Amino acid sequence: MTRHQLSAVVMTHPKRRRAAEQMALTAPPGALRVVMDPDPTGTPSVLRTALAAWDSIEDGATHQLVVQDDMLLSESFFERVDLAIEAMPDAALALFALWDSRNGAAVRFGAMAGARWVGAVNEYFPCVAIVLPRAVAEGFVHYGRARLGGWPDDILMHRYLTDLGVPRYVSVPNLAEHQDQGSISGNAFRGPRRSVCFLPDDRPGDEGQRLTGLRVLPFFKYGVARCAVRVAGPGPERWLHMDGEQYLRGLELPGSLFTPPGPESDAPDVRGTWLTALAMGHEAARLGLDPDGSAPMVRADVYAEAIATTGPGGISNTSTEERIAERREVLAAVAQRALAAGHEFADRPGTRRSRRPGGLTVRGGASPLGEHLVRRITDLADLADPAGDGLPDATLDLSGLREGAPAQELTVRLPGDPRPYTLAVGEVYGPGCSRDTLIGRMVWDALRSHPVTVHGDPDSELHPVYVDDLADAVLSVLRSRPATRAFTVAAEKPTTLAELANAVHAAVRPVPVQTDPSSHDLTVPPREFTDGLRPPGWAPATDPAKGLHAFSQWLAYEGTLLTVV
Repeated sequence: MTRHQLSAVVMTHPKRRRAAEQMALTAPPGALRVVMDPDPTGTPSVLRTALAAWDSIEDGATHQLVVQDDMLLSESFFERVDLAIEAMPDAALALFALWDSRNGAAVRFGAMAGARWVGAVNEYFPCVAIVLPRAVAEGFVHYGRARLGGWPDDILMHRYLTDLGVPRYVSVPNLAEHQDQGSISGNAFRGPRRSVCFLPDDRPGDEGQRLTGLRVLPFFKYGVARCAVRVAGPGPERWLHMDGEQYLRGLELPGSLFTPPGPESDAPDVRGTWLTALAMGHEAARLGLDPDGSAPMVRADVYAEAIATTGPGGISNTSTEERIAERREVLAAVAQRALAAGHEFADRPGTRRSRRPGGLTVRGGASPLGEHLVRRITDLADLADPAGDGLPDATLDLSGLREGAPAQELTVRLPGDPRPYTLAVGEVYGPGCSRDTLIGRMVWDALRSHPVTVHGDPDSELHPVYVDDLADAVLSVLRSRPATRAFTVAAEKPTTLAELANAVHAAVRPVPVQTDPSSHDLTVPPREFTDGLRPPGWAPATDPAKGLHAFSQWLAYEGTLLTVV
């Protein structure tokens, strides 16, 4: 006899009522009720409907299940949900994760470990199919009603559950699949949104097998291999958002491993899949996991499906279903080879070279920005220096990069050298940067589906510089130690405020762009970088669209939880 009682609903809008009713009919009799958007003619809002769904929990129920109307449920859906609640009665359970997400990356490690559930990571908490304990569900209704018109329900859910300290898990494999019947909430621009691992005939059981404490999450998203790395501390839990190749170079992998084997080594989807799975294989070795799914506790079909979606997820925002299907088998093979290569390198004895002790000290920036800069500089340092000296000790002073500083600049000091290097810097953006900067405000508004506003003259110019490019400029100075002491770090070509707003519209979310010419207090003061001398061998390398997207992801998952400088 179970000790819980499940209340379950499918949330929908009148435009999709038929789909919701059909889903209810495919469930066991009486298992799913339909809950409608309480204001179907109002501004589209998933959160509004979700709050009605959470508020509809039945009397006597201990848990509430909410499913969106465009999901396909596995054959063992309700049986696995019941068993999972018995095993984890106080937890929030996500039954779906996207193939290009950080939680999806966690599911892949879970598949390699033979786990049935993985601890959710610092991202939005997937809400398309989710179970909450009664008290948690009721609390979210009050929490969400106070925040309507801002963040979407999945980011709010992550913040809410984190604040309460509610345990959070994602199913392995997922118990539901997204069917992409169109997006009322405006997510269609993202392309096909599929599960990281869905097996419709997955059998129930072993729900107590869990994997938690993951610290490295390689994922392939929007055509870029990325890696989220948990900061060991001190302070609150936080994650660095890094370029995948940077992370791998910091592991001191040989250069030959960065090029995928085979005739399509230069294809962007092959390279992105390769770098992502290479990092996965290396981390799997650290966790003691086999890279080929052959361990006794691993379910071969779950493992194979989880690995096979690595590449398709990374190209889903720009690819059709047909194109993804064409590339799936090729990219799955690439992922398997990369997993094995990363695992093999990590297992080799004596592969890590020793570094000369030393490092970088940050002044005026004990902040996420400082953490990101130092990590990138350290990871990309030329450890193959024939002299074996590596980089010198240095102090980075970031106090001149604070919002409101009269001039944006960074200084680099070397021990025993009285003259610092001064880098005049454009408008910095990217992981670690504040949402209160000019670029940060635009991205912050787009993330919350608010219009992007151009304050002041739309033709005003600024010189954006991405965090990684700024770190590379500092690294260039540290490597070369030039006689010249003053340099410029900024985009080669200025960007107008109007162009920036449209770039945010395209890279973050397609919200309206509006102009407020009467507001000049938020306009960046004009600065001239045309004749500035650049650091030796340095040029900005980050595609602005990819940089803005990476910044938006960091703000959504870390910037909502931290007071950033």
